[in-house]
Amino acid sequence: FLTASQDYLNPFDFRVQGAVVFLEDLFAKLSGLSGGEKRRPKVAKGAQDFLPPQMHLREQIFHKVRAVFKRHGGVEIETPVFELKETLTGKYGEDSKLIYDLADQGGELLALRYDLTVPFARFMALHNPGNMKRYAIARVYRRDNPQIARGRFREFYQCDFDIAGVYPTMLADAEVISIGIEVLQQFPELGPFKIKLSHRKLLDAILELCGVPADKLRTTCSAIDKLDKEPWDVVRAEMVDEKDIAPDVADRIQGFVTQVGSPKALYAQLIADKRFGDHPAAAEAMKELGLLWSYLEAMGVLDYVSFDLSLARGLDYYTGLIYEFVLTGESATQVGSIAAGGRYDNLVGMFSATNAQIPCIGVSLGIERIFGMLQKHAEQRDGLRTPVSQVLVTQTSAGLLVPRLEVCQQLWAAHIA
Repeated sequence: FLTASQDYLNPFDFRVQGAVVFLEDLFAKLSGLSGGEKRRPKVAKGAQDFLPPQMHLREQIFHKVRAVFKRHGGVEIETPVFELKETLTGKYGEDSKLIYDLADQGGELLALRYDLTVPFARFMALHNPGNMKRYAIARVYRRDNPQIARGRFREFYQCDFDIAGVYPTMLADAEVISIGIEVLQQFPELGPFKIKLSHRKLLDAILELCGVPADKLRTTCSAIDKLDKEPWDVVRAEMVDEKDIAPDVADRIQGFVTQVGSPKALYAQLIADKRFGDHPAAAEAMKELGLLWSYLEAMGVLDYVSFDLSLARGLDYYTGLIYEFVLTGESATQVGSIAAGGRYDNLVGMFSATNAQIPCIGVSLGIERIFGMLQKHAEQRDGLRTPVSQVLVTQTSAGLLVPRLEVCQQLWAAHIA
């Protein structure tokens, strides 16, 4: 460190001495030597360690999720934890600011993956495997404001199932929704849940009919997407004051996006509105939704669905059906959605040299929120536990360590713990 001269001290030297003292103190703190005490280590903000009992529970959760995915013909793939920055740019709307950028490596601008959907689209464009039912269970990263109590972290796992390729209209959509239901049914401790469902083309048509300019559709959707967290007055203020939406247009939007009901009842109400029949995109969306209702009813899961016109899903890549799985029991206020997804038919084409489109639809499970609730339930019941050995090999007198090792080896060879 710099030290000030003891022979001659002018005012500048005193400032230097003060800076030296500050730097020495800062260095001591960072070195863990301040006050003779070591600095206590901590986990980075938004990340977490898992102890053996927690890992045992997580292993059980992942096993059940994988079993459902495999039962529906899913095959597992893995993509890098980081992607080229250009791969992720322009796919997430206003959430793009949450992407973690990495330092320049050999001339390539890189970023940590934000989700598992965009890397999958890049994978499809690169490898072109044809029709595919894919699942992935992996970490993603978001430079978000962590809310631990609500299961929001900067590093967390997602469990995704996607169907890519050409299938009869709405058939893949119905299966993906049923997969989400089937996974959540594996965890009755979560309590009851419902599926908030809408259609991106229908929402865009509503906004157009209300007078929203075409260049403001996405930014208006991002405001509407906050209705599950904010009251209408707050969302309206954002539209008018920040998005430059005319007040009368915002009021017309309110008349639609506050409508929620059973699939068939609200569907019948919208069908009766001639404006939707005259709008090509709205008519197409309504036809698809009617077909979806019939499929979900045949599968016995339509009662889980709530037709909710306030659902927007802020990500730019959605093109059709969108949905969120939310809890409705006592724990509903503790977490937001525990699963979500939708159709993204144009995303693969963004990575294709020929702009070849591959229709895709998927669902992503927020496994950290599920884990947090199951962990709390286990702790209240009888506590988290590590795996229990099936056999204990002990001895009643000294000198039997070698025979015990021989017995243990025979048990391990027979796959007995």
